[in-house]
Amino acid sequence: MDNLGDVRLFVEAARLGSLSAAGRKLGLTPAAASARLARLEAELRARLFDRTTRQLRLTDEGRSYLTCSEHALRSLDDAKAALQEGQNAVRGKVRISATSDFGRNLLMKWLDEFRARYPEVRFALTLTDSISNLVQEDIDLAIRFGTPADSSLIARRLAPNPRVLCAAPQYVAQHGEPREPADLARFDCIVIGSPAGSVNEWRFTRDNESQTYVVPLESALESSDGEAVRQWTLCGYGLSVKSIWDVADDLRAGRLQIVMPDWRYAEQPVHALYHRNRYLAPRVRVLLDFLTERFAQAAQELSALVPCATDAPSGPKAVAKHATPRSPRRKAASA
Repeated sequence: MDNLGDVRLFVEAARLGSLSAAGRKLGLTPAAASARLARLEAELRARLFDRTTRQLRLTDEGRSYLTCSEHALRSLDDAKAALQEGQNAVRGKVRISATSDFGRNLLMKWLDEFRARYPEVRFALTLTDSISNLVQEDIDLAIRFGTPADSSLIARRLAPNPRVLCAAPQYVAQHGEPREPADLARFDCIVIGSPAGSVNEWRFTRDNESQTYVVPLESALESSDGEAVRQWTLCGYGLSVKSIWDVADDLRAGRLQIVMPDWRYAEQPVHALYHRNRYLAPRVRVLLDFLTERFAQAAQELSALVPCATDAPSGPKAVAKHATPRSPRRKAASA
């Protein structure tokens, strides 16, 4: 088949949900894009899309052809990158995904530094708190807290990720400060949501003791966006558990403060995720090494912001406790 451009147009149209948008991306007029798709369907003797004036929807044949087409195009792109590697070419587009808070507050600055070194590199940046499907979304590199269950991905550990319970100073001044997890029943809490459900089970440890507090969702502020959770916390709407990477600047500036500093929340180290079976282009490999260096430097600076755990108590080992609400909670303020 000599119509590789038609195949690329089909893949882009499926990804964008619009033939005209795919045409614009590839430098084609709507008429030219429509003609090229019609030519591809005629050669395949199959209809790839059900088209209306408002919607472009893949047929069963289109879905089957899309999977094969994406793999074929990726193989060709990887082959081209492999040839360029011999020239030590660090250029082209890197599709990278990161969580919303970290992406806005830190990663974008680092990417600017990287582009200053390698001006021929371009980025397609996706900011989302959900776990990206790297295959379907064609992501080269994802920065995530924790490790994925998907065995087709390689997880390269970049840095530790202490998570802290924090609040705005004005909230603490007005409502006081909890001393242990059981006290949280008297405070407003803000939780992060995810496709798997809200993360409202907060587990803390102090030396050999552990306590779990379950935030009542009916009275909590809740968002699937980490930036929204951070902003609500800054506004003084309640307490939230945040990664130190997301709130470091706020802690330094005094906009937020750590509460219950002698209780630790479980870590989820920062990892870079990438495909196990795909060729790692020079631009991706060099970016990964660059980010590894940046994370190592930043982690050393951030360690000073996290209070050290208290010394282990003498005597018998402390017994784990489960904290439950002891009294009705106030309704959290709304945005």
